[in-house]
Amino acid sequence: MIKKQAESNVPTDFGIFKMIAYSEDETNWMPHIALISPKTDFSKPVNVRFHSECITGEVFHSRKCECGQQLDYAMSYINDHGGIIIYLRQEGRNIGIINKLRAYALQEKGLDTVQANLQLGLPADDRDFSVAIEILKDLGVKEVNLLTNNPDKMKYVEESGIILNSRIPLQIEATDESRDYLKVKKTYFGHLLNSNQENS
Repeated sequence: MIKKQAESNVPTDFGIFKMIAYSEDETNWMPHIALISPKTDFSKPVNVRFHSECITGEVFHSRKCECGQQLDYAMSYINDHGGIIIYLRQEGRNIGIINKLRAYALQEKGLDTVQANLQLGLPADDRDFSVAIEILKDLGVKEVNLLTNNPDKMKYVEESGIILNSRIPLQIEATDESRDYLKVKKTYFGHLLNSNQENS
């Protein structure tokens, strides 16, 4: 079971958030993170984003994915409307940065993101959102509006006993570099993308 290890208010470009580190023990130097807006009303459905770590997109601004833009959008939205971002340390759909770069190398040879993972003997997506559910329950969240295009995240909430009040889509337009990646998200994983995200 994970538990709170530390918390503090953190000023960001999008506003001030309470940041809480969650892990099994205090020696874990890569804990999961909850970012909570001070505008959050826990007596109402809480705006929530489950976001998996993506060092390439968030730190180095890779154009192969929209992860960095999704995180920026979520921070801006939740700063404005209240809510929680749960930042999960599961890089590259939970295959890690080394395997992610190996998969990128295979993509340069013509494989898509799923094909590359499978050729490496890895799952197409090995993420687990049960930790996010644990964090929501620890925070006392009973009902959520989920910022997502991913039906798997919705399923985790629906099966958790937490009420899924609504889905808030993340509208990130495709780039030349991310279009194929987004196409795989829709066709293989069933992500709920609109025409701008697929074709722009």
